[in-house]
Amino acid sequence: MISRFRTRLQFSPSRLCKAPFFSLMDSSGSHRLLTLAQQLRLYKPPSPSPDEIEEQRIEETAGKVVSQVGFQESATPLPKDPERFRPKRAAVLVCIFQGDHGDFRVILTKRSSLLSTHSGEVSLPGGKAEEGDKDDAETATREANEEIGLDPSLVDVVTVLEPFLSKHLLRVIPVIGILRDRKAFEPMANPAEVEAVFDAPLEMFIKDENRRVEEREWMGEKFLVHLFDYETEEKKYLIWGLTAGILIRAASVVYQQPPAFLEQNPKFRFPSDVNGDTIIP
Repeated sequence: MISRFRTRLQFSPSRLCKAPFFSLMDSSGSHRLLTLAQQLRLYKPPSPSPDEIEEQRIEETAGKVVSQVGFQESATPLPKDPERFRPKRAAVLVCIFQGDHGDFRVILTKRSSLLSTHSGEVSLPGGKAEEGDKDDAETATREANEEIGLDPSLVDVVTVLEPFLSKHLLRVIPVIGILRDRKAFEPMANPAEVEAVFDAPLEMFIKDENRRVEEREWMGEKFLVHLFDYETEEKKYLIWGLTAGILIRAASVVYQQPPAFLEQNPKFRFPSDVNGDTIIP
């Protein structure tokens, strides 16, 4: 468990680790991590449909929105004034390491109860893109460094997944990284943003155990919200919503199998009067 890490690290400028595959095979690494890194580097997101390609072109040339709820992208033209709403971009880090029993585990946080949005909820380290970020990987690793003290040099970024849409219409890009040496990382939570740092088995997000589901509806489309109950030696956590959706997808890619339950992620389209205050219930 992360709570057992002892080596204290110092904050360092954000940078992506460009270590080759063989660097994963150090004294604390494993053949499983090496194999996983190779597998994920070959991952290719599902090919967009012709309609989605056209929507992407429209977004890039005319300020229209391509979005995703679940794993499918779709779009609706916005009002003529493109400044009324522009989708904001964010990235989260799905940081995987190997546990004591050989299982793949993922680092999670419980957000501070003082935050204005998603206070007290479980989330992946990450946040909004900044102008100086060269790509989504840098956004995710920079934010993880700021939130929990995870030095980017310890993380080998191997792939990115398809974008997800948050209920505040924030496009979130999951970045998958591998923590090669878990003993080199001692969490240092930023109290302004993070209340707790913990880890959970990644495989639990494709198993039909400790899971509940709620049916929601938006614009006449029904979809499912998954809620996972997870308990450590000290605390209980509820992992749900966008975070659960991203972890279901990440686990499916890592283990190369679909979840043992119905996901039901229909396409959603922005209403014609969407704006920055629009929220998906």
